[in-house]
Amino acid sequence: MRPEQFYVYILASRRNGTLYVGVTNNIARRVWEHKQGLAGGFTKRYDVKTLVYYEATESLAAALEREKRIKWWKRKWKLELIESANPEWRDIYEQLL
Repeated sequence: MRPEQFYVYILASRRNGTLYVGVTNNIARRVWEHKQGLAGGFTKRYDVKTLVYYEATESLAAALEREKRIKWWKRKWKLELIESANPEWRDIYEQLL
């Protein structure tokens, strides 16, 4: 992870469950916050804390544009994106550490 990178990430409650798409400049810290319940709102309410997908971008503008695009995708496309990189829906948070 490079400090000047920004990340678009997808969390899931379970395989094919509730999805959350977010942006951060520190993915390890942000996912940890979700896992600890420190990120209130949607992810805490629906117990969405399994990191199933992420990608790096070179700028905040690029990350925000990608996040916006993914959020407007059909659910089927989001599931296909996750499964293309993580077919078993493993929690890939440990790979970050």
